[in-house]
Amino acid sequence: MVEVAADAGISVETLRKIERGRIPTPAFFTVAAIAEAVGVSLADLHQRAARVPVETENRLTA
Repeated sequence: MVEVAADAGISVETLRKIERGRIPTPAFFTVAAIAEAVGVSLADLHQRAARVPVETENRLTA
């Protein structure tokens, strides 16, 4: 985690918050930096995200 955060140019605490959902919508450039740090292209990240079901409004307001 320390190496990924350093490579992405963010703090370990920020990375931890993103992983745990405490930062639900990190900035695009942060996501891009993390992806680069772990060797995932933005295109691959986009494809992976497209396969994750979107939460329904009921689940978000429950």
